[in-house]
Amino acid sequence: MNEDKIKSLIRLVEESKIDQLEISNWGRKIRITRRLAQDNGHASMPAYFAAPSPGGAAPSPAPMPALAGSPAVDSKPSIADKKYVEIKSPMVGTFYAAPAPDAPPYVKQGDRVSVGQVVCIVEAMKLMNEIESEVTGVISRIMIENAQPVEFGQVLFLIDPAG
Repeated sequence: MNEDKIKSLIRLVEESKIDQLEISNWGRKIRITRRLAQDNGHASMPAYFAAPSPGGAAPSPAPMPALAGSPAVDSKPSIADKKYVEIKSPMVGTFYAAPAPDAPPYVKQGDRVSVGQVVCIVEAMKLMNEIESEVTGVISRIMIENAQPVEFGQVLFLIDPAG
């Protein structure tokens, strides 16, 4: 894996809420882990570690990027949102609301969706994965902005099944 690819993976971890990312490619494996100090109540600079490759040579430590200053989109629904069904990301990747940059989004807030309807794309490792609704209802809230990184299990949409 080249240095630019590793840097982009580090940025992906840094910009998302995931704590760990592991990638295997042609018998080589890299793991990027973010660890935050929690014992004093203050978050510290995340630490990144690369897993050793099967060849036995220990990799050099991954560079320590600067912390991003932009706040992440809140993916946790409030207590008032308990009646909603969540559509979660099944993988780490990048969220896309439309099939192409110049195309309209698959769904908008207030749209009615049915089971099996495509609601977005999550790009992972240059593969476009269509995410389908598992329930029939109305899109009450879109929890993430277009072209933003997502983590496994992150809430993408809130669906009101009664709507």
